Amino acid sequence: MPTWSWSSRFQLGQYVRTSLWILPVLGLAAGALLGEAALALDDVVGIPTGWRYTATTASGVLTAIVGAMVALLGFVVTIGVLVVQQATGTLSPRYMRLWYRNPLQKTVLSLFAGTFAFAFTLLRRIGPDTVPDLGVTLAGLGVAVSLVMLLVYLNRFVHDVRPVAIADRVCRTGLRVLGVSVQAQGRCVLLDERDDGPPLDTPAQVVRAVEGGAVQGLDVAGLVRAAARYDCVLVVAHRVGDFVPPGSVLLEVHGTHRGPAEPRRLAGLVALGAERTVEQDPAFALRVLADIATRALSSAVNDPTTAVQVLNHIETFLHGVGRSELRGRHVLADLDGRPRVVVPGRGWEEYLELGVTEAREYGVGSLQVCRRLRALLDGLLDGVPDARRPAVRRQLVLLDDAVEREYPEGIRRTLARTGDRQGIGGGGSSPDGPARPDGDV
Repeated sequence: MPTWSWSSRFQLGQYVRTSLWILPVLGLAAGALLGEAALALDDVVGIPTGWRYTATTASGVLTAIVGAMVALLGFVVTIGVLVVQQATGTLSPRYMRLWYRNPLQKTVLSLFAGTFAFAFTLLRRIGPDTVPDLGVTLAGLGVAVSLVMLLVYLNRFVHDVRPVAIADRVCRTGLRVLGVSVQAQGRCVLLDERDDGPPLDTPAQVVRAVEGGAVQGLDVAGLVRAAARYDCVLVVAHRVGDFVPPGSVLLEVHGTHRGPAEPRRLAGLVALGAERTVEQDPAFALRVLADIATRALSSAVNDPTTAVQVLNHIETFLHGVGRSELRGRHVLADLDGRPRVVVPGRGWEEYLELGVTEAREYGVGSLQVCRRLRALLDGLLDGVPDARRPAVRRQLVLLDDAVEREYPEGIRRTLARTGDRQGIGGGGSSPDGPARPDGDV
């Protein structure tokens, strides 16, 4: 595969976005450069007498700053380790893929590292007759900014480490990705697959995966250009998020009229990696939400209320999906309107199954989970287009079957089949009609 293929650039971008060391290293370099600049300006800029320091005082202040920044770096790293432990134990290991992208944490680490390098650069230049007064003052200001950023980081960490806050962030991320259509990614024409879909027969050529991995992204625009260059139709064999074993078909080439395509170049338009990412895969966000709800329902955690709170965000996500245009496959054309690329899509039923199946299977023993699930499905019946309601009704039938098996007693079964947006205590409505006020007969 070409060294700088699209997939290589995509993987590099993924590495940079999830890396926790690149920005701090840049902060170190920036701090050292700013320290040299402060030393150069010290002889040019006039410093008030009250801001001047003796060599002993300046050395003590800078030494304290260097030690404090190293300690704060260790403190933030310790918090990161705690997040990893919590995510793998009570949340979802898949969430770590999103947590690594937290810009505030990288900013705090970079600021601490830069302040350390700035103070150390000044410290090594202090002598009996040389005191960087301006630099010492700026170093003190850097410490003040660092402490403020630390407080902001702690406030964000304390509030955002809760499962419900994480669910909200994951939901918003998934909806943002869902709003970016395949057509917008490729800046191309989206055809109606029923009317203008190309007739596909036996492919003239196939492109196979060399190493295998999960499909993380597609260069849609590159695929359209490549298909136009070879005057063919490219069919992507797997959806974004699928795992492709080594040697499996990655792309199918139909109707080449300008000679065989270059497999290595075409394979470079599909990014494969060790795990799924959210860039072009909104279902991955829903996968993380379902994982958090399932972990909360496990016997080790046994926290159905958290599962109910996560179901709130799953419902939000499903409402967004239900109002979006979904296709079983996307037929993309060049600017002349000729079909060039076929990309498999994900339908409404698949999103719905992903969002509610595991919560139903693992949470049927909890009354509040059953009641919240019914309220979720009832809300979808009212909020999605008519064509998508049969899938919701099928999920209601599956929920009724699970409740019938789990609750043989009539009263508990009735409670479990009553929708309640709070799970328990929200004044739910019966599946046979809305709840009546106390005293009505």
